[in-house]
Amino acid sequence: MGKDFSSALRPAIVMTVLFAALLGIAYPLAMTGLGQAIFPSQANGSLVRDAQGKVVGSTVVGQAFTGDRYFQTRPSAAGKGYDGLSSSGSNLGPASQALVDRVKADVAKRRGEGVAGPLPADLVTASGSGLDPDLSPASALAQAPRIARVRGVAVEQVRNLVAKLSEGSVLGEEHVNVLALNQALGALPRTAAADTPTR
Repeated sequence: MGKDFSSALRPAIVMTVLFAALLGIAYPLAMTGLGQAIFPSQANGSLVRDAQGKVVGSTVVGQAFTGDRYFQTRPSAAGKGYDGLSSSGSNLGPASQALVDRVKADVAKRRGEGVAGPLPADLVTASGSGLDPDLSPASALAQAPRIARVRGVAVEQVRNLVAKLSEGSVLGEEHVNVLALNQALGALPRTAAADTPTR
């Protein structure tokens, strides 16, 4: 009995060690190496750098822009907003009073910024991950008058920028990356009276 047990145990231990080494070490190292070799930017987080080489964000993870000079992102339920360690939606249903109150506050905020007419849904609702880096072009265009006024540029320039940076998608709706938009705003002529940017 003891001999049968030890002879059955040895292959089980060998296979466990073998597959642990193969699937727990070799495979992850191979996939990491391939990712770094073939898609280095994506493997390292799709980071975006400014002219000085400083990392200012990522094309795939949103961040909150609060200054009036910038396109603002959609609301986020991830932690205190766009917290990658707390990525999630609010899990509040349509009958939730907390959700209704939050959306009403966001609608009032947008109206206070001068957004008139129907509000695009993504200006007042959070995404499922809470980290969405994109807006619909309609949401970006709704903010164009405010940005143009604060920056002292023609609203048509801001609208053209949105149209230029908007991207289609095979599986989804047209979208525009908020970080890319805000970086491109720096190329528009500024006035001395414009406010100091805050993010």
